[in-house]
Amino acid sequence: MAMPKDFIDTNDFTKEQILAIEDLGLAMKKAIKVDGYYPHLLRNKSLGMIFQQVSTRTRVSFETAMTDLGGHGEFFGPGTIQLGGHESLGDTARVMGSLLDIMMARVNRHADVEGLAKGSAAPVINGMSEFNHPTQEMGDLMTMLENLPEGKRIEDCKLAFIGDATQVCVSLMFICSIMGMDFVQFGPKGHTIPDGALHVGTPEERKAFGDHLMAVGKANCQKSGGTITISDDIESIKGADFVYTDVWYGLYDAEESGASYMDVFYPKYQVTMDMMNFAGPNSKFMHCLPATRGEEVVDEVMDDPERSLCWVEAENRKHSIRALLATLGPRTPLNDEDVDYSAKDELHAALAKIEELQA
Repeated sequence: MAMPKDFIDTNDFTKEQILAIEDLGLAMKKAIKVDGYYPHLLRNKSLGMIFQQVSTRTRVSFETAMTDLGGHGEFFGPGTIQLGGHESLGDTARVMGSLLDIMMARVNRHADVEGLAKGSAAPVINGMSEFNHPTQEMGDLMTMLENLPEGKRIEDCKLAFIGDATQVCVSLMFICSIMGMDFVQFGPKGHTIPDGALHVGTPEERKAFGDHLMAVGKANCQKSGGTITISDDIESIKGADFVYTDVWYGLYDAEESGASYMDVFYPKYQVTMDMMNFAGPNSKFMHCLPATRGEEVVDEVMDDPERSLCWVEAENRKHSIRALLATLGPRTPLNDEDVDYSAKDELHAALAKIEELQA
């Protein structure tokens, strides 16, 4: 399967393609952090960054990653451009796709980023929608690959997601099932992936959406050998290598107040050191951030220098996004013939693999 033009959903990519992008990201990370060599693979290229929502990690990661590659990013905040208003989404996509070399969009509704990709000649990257968060998936996968338990491959690992079925939870089910991992959501009934995740609608519509999400994950598992477990029994998290949580409120569900969410999730689904140790004595903590300290996770876990990966994970958003930009964008020559750096062979091998998969 040829590599898609756009990065809208990791389910559009094969395991081999995803790991090749991660290898490129890790090689560039080494070149920059160890050798101080910046691979200008998008020299003088332009990235358009469309944000319908506020953002910290996503915006900073895209803008700095594009600069690292020798290009520049242009920020378009809420209300600054036409996006499905007076001008049709298709027309906006057609114009921006001719003015820019690559785009990313963080949108309120998944249909908007799909529409941009359909109408744009330039590649489009999904910076998050209410459906999924694929760039978070890539940063999380990079973090797990760098922190594999001794003697384990990524396919041997188990990730336990604790709490609400946010789009990050759904995205983790996607990437784990593609990789062949064991994925668990430990959460209360009514707030799980089969219940419809963050989808807003009638109970019947939510169930149908949940069934669709689970069907995607199960189809991935049939190919990869992974497993998916949804449970409100804490026994389900035993043996987890990675324990992951997210905020306890649905970003798109106006019907729930913070207080009611505390009633639903606290204290059973709060990640404490006791929960970490119950999962496994060497389990590692992950969080997409921002976190609500004292709610979904306690400080003792989040700030533990040995068990917490959330700060490395946040940095890896940039390193994995840099790889996505270099993979999908119109690459320029490295021109590193006369430059010596320790990651050179790894970087050239990773680029050769990307080119092979795009052929």
